Amino acid sequence: MSQDIKQQISGWIDANREYGTHLLQRLVQSPSLQGEEKAVQGIVTEVLASMGLEIDEWEPGGETFMQHPDFYSNRKDFSGSPNVVGVWKGEGGGRSIILNGHVDVVPAGDRSQWAEDPFSGTIKDGRLYGRGSTDMKGGNVSLLLAVKALKESGIRLQGDVIFESVVEEESGGAGTLAAVLRGYKADAAIIPEPTNMKIFPKQQGSMWFRIKVHGRAAHGGTRYEGVSAIEKSMAVMEHVQRLEEKRNARITDPLFKNIPIPVPINIGKIEGGDWPSSVADLVTIEGRIGIAPDETAEEVQAEFRQWLGELAALDPWFDEHPAKLEWFGARWQPGMIEPDHPLMATLVSQFQEVTGTAPAIEASPWGTDGGMLTVTGGIPTVVFGPGTTEVAHFPNESIELERVFRAAEIIACTVADWCGIKEKQETGGMTKDAADKVH
Repeated sequence: MSQDIKQQISGWIDANREYGTHLLQRLVQSPSLQGEEKAVQGIVTEVLASMGLEIDEWEPGGETFMQHPDFYSNRKDFSGSPNVVGVWKGEGGGRSIILNGHVDVVPAGDRSQWAEDPFSGTIKDGRLYGRGSTDMKGGNVSLLLAVKALKESGIRLQGDVIFESVVEEESGGAGTLAAVLRGYKADAAIIPEPTNMKIFPKQQGSMWFRIKVHGRAAHGGTRYEGVSAIEKSMAVMEHVQRLEEKRNARITDPLFKNIPIPVPINIGKIEGGDWPSSVADLVTIEGRIGIAPDETAEEVQAEFRQWLGELAALDPWFDEHPAKLEWFGARWQPGMIEPDHPLMATLVSQFQEVTGTAPAIEASPWGTDGGMLTVTGGIPTVVFGPGTTEVAHFPNESIELERVFRAAEIIACTVADWCGIKEKQETGGMTKDAADKVH
């Protein structure tokens, strides 16, 4: 790709910073909680239409979708939650790419912990604040600016560009699954999740589990006549912690070297007992277990089940009253591409060209829709975006605007290099395109 084209891209993005900032404000100011994504998708559709892309909007559903083995959502009705796809058809002969971003956001939580309204889009000291700014509407704006820079600079690509604005990433990836099942495929994909400008060729997966720990009820005054499920649950949680240590001790991939716990097991919810003066006879533990990029969900489930079965050797109570393991709710598939994949080479090269520095390359500490694209869709996927994990899902979530624009430039150059550019060459007083038509 010529320096002239790179300068065109850079110049367009620098000239449209105000537009990009206003667009991100509009997206953040449109609360897109689960089931409420229609308004924000309307903004996305408006932008895609302004570029002349072929637009496809639909609400996921149908038997094939709902009964697919990779459908993990608890939802049965996706009314008010449309996917939006914009397609820019290439001139032919190039590689295609999917640019995938989700618009659903997690709840704002305790609003008293926010300095501003969670959906204000306030700008201060070069940062834009609001729920979804870093996870991942800032990344979505980088994608939109990248495509718009290419289109409005008059750059003609050989390969197709497919922009996907999907729902349901925060609860398992149903939106991206729906796009895969609708037939959207490409030679590669980029997802601009909040990687802090690092490049993630590998992403861990995760899934939710529930463990039921049984005891024997008794009066609190004679608690020694019962067996406390609360006390037994403490033993279960200590045992689960040792499984986390065992699983992470065997991970030697250097891409995980900066992640303290590559595949955590998190206990997020505990419920037990029904009366202060009674010995609790049931405790329910719910949590999340990480799946390494080279594992399958089934392998992790089998190991977890076997590990809990070993409780009986530590405490005879669990021999007759085993802890019951269940899998429920959301799941994110792990995904990976090889470090020497051509998309990695292209993205790394363009990152260096734009920033003048080499990118940090790591494994993702959380799940993304990249697993769905890679495993279910068979589409090699890299995760790279301008946001930061440290403020995702936090009060006062924000994003550095400069990174939104730099990511847009890197992605635009990557797309141009990956898809190929239809060059116009002078041939005897006419362009090569015109000469080809004559002959």
